[in-house]
Amino acid sequence: MSRITPICSESVSDEFNSELRLELSLKPTLPNTTRAAKKRRTFLKAGGTLLLSVLVPQTAHAAKILAVRVWPAEDYTRVTLENDSELVTNYFTVKNPERLVVDIEGLELNPTLKELVAKIQANDPYIKQVRVGQNKPNVVRLVFDLKEEVNPQVFTLQPVGLYKHRLVFDLYPASAPDPIMAMIEKGDWQSDGKQTQVAPTTPFASSASTPPVPNLPAQGTATTPSTLAKNDVKVEQKTESKRDSKQDAFPAEKSTGNGRMITIAIDPGHGGEDPGATGRGGNREKDVVLSIAKRLKAKIEQQPNMRVMLTRDADFFVPLNVRVQKARAVQADLFMSVHADAFVNASAQGSSVFVLSDKGASSAAARWLADNENAADLIGGVNIKAHDKQLASVLLDLSTTAQINDSLKLGKVVLSEISGINKLHKGSVEQAGFAVLKAPDIPSILIETAFISNPEEEAKLTDEAYQDQMAEAVMKGIKKYFSRNPPLAKSRFT
Repeated sequence: MSRITPICSESVSDEFNSELRLELSLKPTLPNTTRAAKKRRTFLKAGGTLLLSVLVPQTAHAAKILAVRVWPAEDYTRVTLENDSELVTNYFTVKNPERLVVDIEGLELNPTLKELVAKIQANDPYIKQVRVGQNKPNVVRLVFDLKEEVNPQVFTLQPVGLYKHRLVFDLYPASAPDPIMAMIEKGDWQSDGKQTQVAPTTPFASSASTPPVPNLPAQGTATTPSTLAKNDVKVEQKTESKRDSKQDAFPAEKSTGNGRMITIAIDPGHGGEDPGATGRGGNREKDVVLSIAKRLKAKIEQQPNMRVMLTRDADFFVPLNVRVQKARAVQADLFMSVHADAFVNASAQGSSVFVLSDKGASSAAARWLADNENAADLIGGVNIKAHDKQLASVLLDLSTTAQINDSLKLGKVVLSEISGINKLHKGSVEQAGFAVLKAPDIPSILIETAFISNPEEEAKLTDEAYQDQMAEAVMKGIKKYFSRNPPLAKSRFT
């Protein structure tokens, strides 16, 4: 069974405590030619063998590192060691300079583990470099030289899916950044009363295998938290001519209502250790949905009274409850989780929209999909000890009937728009117990853009034109929703 022990750095010396050794000596019985003596000698030999087997442990099979992976991100950096058995680990931090020291028992240094050194990127927010060495027989030491103080979480994961045993190091900043201030620094947060000037939409080049993400200019000027709290400032109105306000335009008199900005949380599913579904062509759900989410973000940012928060903007894993917490931290008006469906039958096709259900799934397929998506934390890897309390306080039975009703309204208009670019798997919004949709105060939907398990739809999902059409369809659905359901005033930001 795995054991992970944090050690107080003050108690650590450069010398290791000597190991206790068990010495057993068995003195042979004096020779005796009698039959009774032979029986006694045979009995004693058997007893000695039994004693040895009980008291002297067999030489343990040294664990073998199968793969090393590093997932750097602004939120946190994750280092994963995948191995063929459970490991015993001790770790501690050292100051001046900042370091994390990890001793892994029952392990011999091998070429795979040495690869970890080259996998640390120069732009990693938290790790400067890592040193790996055989500290003593059967003990490997890792020393992470850090760029700043971190709050390390070290834990193990049992085999699941295609993964064997995993030893995980999550390095979080010692002082968690304020989510709104972090968006301000990135230029992604525009305060009320400011309009964003952005370049017009241009089609993405079709030659690139991976669609580029446009570099948008900074969103307005830097603001202070006190400025953000003033939600009664009116957004400047811009009259649009020769457009159908019921369909294409976002009616100013309804959209701004109380004059505040509208905040949309977009959640690209999976990420990092969790690839999501994989198509026959090898395309991964986590990559496809991140690309679509970034396209949708760019389109939303072109609206004069909207801003966007991505739950992840790179390839790293975000636990389901943290996705909800991120949306609530910025007081999002909508939460939209983007996915690419998969099924055992490759002929399954079509797009779908799901919302939360508090009375069971609307179909067996919806229940199966919800169970599959809710298992993301098992694949992606969650430190259970750190997240149990958060899960209990955030995700359990908090959603209200009003939230579900608003989610259904949003889901219907988005599904209607998506029907113009792809077949629908089912002609109505479905419901099931998706954990990621359990924000109690935010209308939330999960969009399955297509079946990546279907070869034809996998080709669509990797096509830049289809990705852009999907983002545009969702954008139209958002505008229609708010034209019919103006956002309510919010007294303050939290």
